Amino acid sequence: MIVDKVSDLIGNTPLLQIPVSPGPTRLFLKMEKMNPGGSTKDRMAYSMVLAAIKAGRLRPGGVVVESSSGNTGIGLAIAAVEFGLRFIAVVDHHAAPDKIAVMRALGAEIRTVTGTYREDEVAVVERQRLAAQIAEEIPGAIFMNQSDNTANAGGYSAFVREAVAQVGDRIDAYVGCVGTGGSVTGIGRGLKAHDARTLIAAVEPEGSIVFGGPGHPYYQSGTGTPEGDTVGLVLDYGCIDLGLRVSDAQAFETARYFARRYGLLVGGSTGGALYKALDLVAEGRIAGNVLVSVADGGEKYLQTIFSDAWMESKGLHDPAVWDRLDAWLGRRAGAAARPEVPLLAVA
Repeated sequence: MIVDKVSDLIGNTPLLQIPVSPGPTRLFLKMEKMNPGGSTKDRMAYSMVLAAIKAGRLRPGGVVVESSSGNTGIGLAIAAVEFGLRFIAVVDHHAAPDKIAVMRALGAEIRTVTGTYREDEVAVVERQRLAAQIAEEIPGAIFMNQSDNTANAGGYSAFVREAVAQVGDRIDAYVGCVGTGGSVTGIGRGLKAHDARTLIAAVEPEGSIVFGGPGHPYYQSGTGTPEGDTVGLVLDYGCIDLGLRVSDAQAFETARYFARRYGLLVGGSTGGALYKALDLVAEGRIAGNVLVSVADGGEKYLQTIFSDAWMESKGLHDPAVWDRLDAWLGRRAGAAARPEVPLLAVA
């Protein structure tokens, strides 16, 4: 396949099937990390920019301002290059350094909020306030405001069409992260429109307030709603059947597990969704064809989640998570990272 522009590479991501033992359940991972910006947020970022252009809110040479922990910012930076726009990303200390570096490489201007925050505290309220202020001060600028932007959820319609066609059968359950609510709303609505029996499970970090408070700080990036912020208008609770919470240790150890056991680098939020999906299967709460989105790759978290020293310094190591995952996936505890191959007999 030959395409004419980078945005044409968004979508049509493959599925990876992971065997789950015992039982007939099939776990499908939709490899959204293979979008050009490395995450599923490419879909919604392009959708929001295109909607703003069609509505006349953005004109050639205009300015997009957005608060982002990184992935949405990367997607917006790609769209800005394509449409000849200026992009300003407002970030905080919680954003992964590699994500900020990618945004800069794509021409984004980075503004970092100031203030005294705990290392595991997301400064999203101040990010949004500053982004709105910057947009008001610059002629021709708009604050994209992904949390309240309907084009956020609308960007996932193709995801649903692709997944249904790829699985070739009904999707019994979808388990995904919830942050702004765009992906779980867009995907949840779409899957239920296709088959109302599909169970939608949304996973937030422990400490997030999407499904009630009080909250507390957490390290998971790009997911959940921290205490002090309000849940975005884009989130439709009506399409969610289960609201679940996952700890930082469970999410990060699962990401590390999939790297060592399957050679697959996934981000921390995806690790959380995978952990809860497998937990639900083990409890018998979901079965059949289970879909999980690999929202982004672990390549952006090499200095944190995949650093032994960083995990140790935050007290996030939990070997019990690996034991549970081995049991849920039918693997021998302590197995090598690669599958065992029978030795050839020597005459």
